[in-house]
Amino acid sequence: MNKERLQKSERKLAERSFPFPLNKIKTNLISLILPILFLLLWNYNAERIGNNAILPTVGRVLGNFLHAFDNFIGLGSIPKNIGYSMVRVLLGYTIGAAVAFPIGLTMGYFKTFRNLCENFISLFKPIPSIAWQPLVLGWFGVSSLARMFGLPYGAAYAMLDNFKLSMIFLIALGAFFPIMGNILFGVTNVRKVLVESAKVLGASQTDIFFHVLIPAAGPTIIQGMRMGLTASWVCLVGAEMLPGSMSGVGYLITHAYELARMDLVITGMICIGAIGAFLDGIFRIIMNKHFSWQNKVK
Repeated sequence: MNKERLQKSERKLAERSFPFPLNKIKTNLISLILPILFLLLWNYNAERIGNNAILPTVGRVLGNFLHAFDNFIGLGSIPKNIGYSMVRVLLGYTIGAAVAFPIGLTMGYFKTFRNLCENFISLFKPIPSIAWQPLVLGWFGVSSLARMFGLPYGAAYAMLDNFKLSMIFLIALGAFFPIMGNILFGVTNVRKVLVESAKVLGASQTDIFFHVLIPAAGPTIIQGMRMGLTASWVCLVGAEMLPGSMSGVGYLITHAYELARMDLVITGMICIGAIGAFLDGIFRIIMNKHFSWQNKVK
């Protein structure tokens, strides 16, 4: 027994003296195995095929990132297209979340309002955003933020003309349903004992709503916002295929496909995946920092 305790204490001292935790290093190394195998398999098959129009090599795709500021197929640099796409996603996502929050919270808190709206909203959930394209084009055409604000022709007009209302609407629609659904689920599944305890202590309905329901549903709401952001990026490619689009990662992918530039297609896909993973990581940090109590409760 004494020997075991001594060994454990020695291990702890060794871990403390080492600048990086051994468990984290081991976890990070394990997580790299699949990506490395995937890259090796990809490059092996690409060299066997020998046709960029089918599958480019890893080096060809890496070359695009090394020359990211070059003008690719007349659509500008990769950072420029990423910038346009990010603004579109964040505009659509913000609008979708701004609409989803009051509807989801009200439906979760008031049963009558939930009974009124739930079935109607459920009709539109299964419809993919790409199916809305004909209707959206009929409603908004190629109108943009520049036209909406009535800007005169110039540098500001040229910039804001890249943000078509139809694109923003499709992205907002994609974000709306997962955010609203998770808010509704989170509020309706708050434990009744919390609400009843607050009532016993003399809390008003407003206090219960803002100080009990919303904090208790917080982890589910944040999860819904994560899912909504992912859905926004999924809708991006379809939105940037609409008439009038001349920039963005989604448009770069579709235009590169037409020119059989599969290296640019994969480059665009990696950009979307990397940015989406980075933004998702921000939400995970928020979850771990502010809602770590959820795991302890469970």
